[in-house]
Amino acid sequence: MSLIAIAWRSLTQRALASTLTGLSMALGVALVVMVLVAYHVISDSFQRGAGGGYDVIVGAKGGKLQLVLNTVYHLSTPVENIPYSVFHDLNEGRFKPYVTRAIPYCLGDNYEGQRVVATVPDLFAETQYAPGRKYAFSAGRNFQSSGFFEGVIGALAASRTGLKVGDTFRPTHGVNDDGQGHEHDAFKVVGILEPTGTPNDRALFINIEGFYLLENHAKPVGETNPADPKAKVDVASGHEEHEATHKHHEGEAEHEHEGHEHSHTPLPEDQRELTAVLVRTSSPAASIQLPNLINEGSAAQAVMPVREIRGLFDVIVGPIETVLLALTGLIVVVSGVGILVSIYNSMSERRREIAVMRALGARRSTVRTIVLLESMLLSLTGGLAGWILGRALIAALSPAIAARTGVVIGFAPLIPAELALVPALIVLSALAGYLPAMTAYRTDVAKALASAP
Repeated sequence: MSLIAIAWRSLTQRALASTLTGLSMALGVALVVMVLVAYHVISDSFQRGAGGGYDVIVGAKGGKLQLVLNTVYHLSTPVENIPYSVFHDLNEGRFKPYVTRAIPYCLGDNYEGQRVVATVPDLFAETQYAPGRKYAFSAGRNFQSSGFFEGVIGALAASRTGLKVGDTFRPTHGVNDDGQGHEHDAFKVVGILEPTGTPNDRALFINIEGFYLLENHAKPVGETNPADPKAKVDVASGHEEHEATHKHHEGEAEHEHEGHEHSHTPLPEDQRELTAVLVRTSSPAASIQLPNLINEGSAAQAVMPVREIRGLFDVIVGPIETVLLALTGLIVVVSGVGILVSIYNSMSERRREIAVMRALGARRSTVRTIVLLESMLLSLTGGLAGWILGRALIAALSPAIAARTGVVIGFAPLIPAELALVPALIVLSALAGYLPAMTAYRTDVAKALASAP
């Protein structure tokens, strides 16, 4: 019989104590695995979302991280608006040499708690949500520039709201569904996006041209934006023009939803503002030069989302993960102490067994090895059970996490940190089994046989 078989048989003879000790180890390892996998998947999701087809975000001056969280992840509240002239400078003006593509964003509305994003069709036709991955539609099509009151919705938003292609929805003013905002004109769903695993899965996207025609979305002509040198001064006429434009297009929108073709008049550009612009720069050097040029002015600021998210994880999320790993690691260490106590307490009952083994020719080192193998078997079987349990819990909680955050975990691939658990458990089990093993090693055969009943 091999030494491992002997060690395993010894454990099965103390089945209850061995099971409870292994269970404590399994729970500790399960917690470690859950922390490692959750951090890895969430970090990967945030990094992927930050690099979705653009490398610079231009928005109002203020908190850089807030701008990224609000624009990319649909979290937090929008900062101030920027003049539409900033988009012109990026798209066809003085910053054009640094820019490959500029996608305008207008935020501030929601539908049943899901963020509504006003943008242009190029977001889905020309950009990628991850390197090498383009947007695709599970149903319908992309909205068209001429379809002022058309929209497409993310996979998760479609699931939450129950909207289908052909349905209409009315955005509500405000980013939270608190029942205080007024409803806008209706938009028709013309497409549903395939799941991307990014925050865009839980957003609804509408044509920016229709967004500007909604109530309170146009900047009155005379309203002064301190960042916009082109602002005009006729406030009264601006309000009157906006109200007339809104009433005119509200009627047109309803007719269009009935299937009739109408030509809309776009809102004049001096009444437009933007929340942000997603920018794909023309080169790595441009991604550094462009933010410097924009940040020198007073109209807007430019941030690199990947850098901001890395800073968030390095400064806040990373230390939290370290604390959680330390706490769960302590649980595993306590489980190792439990293995030590369990095997050590069994030594007094096994003195005769050890003495008989020695009398039959077993060497001291053989007895010591058997006890160490018992400790390792307890630790590794408990660790394996804990790894399976941790992965199973992550998979079970994945739908709830995806429903609340849009981060899809599922059966995440094996990460290197999990592989490090194996040598860590072997070292821990060796340390836990050392004292009982040395006790067995020093057993006096004559005394043990003489004291046996």
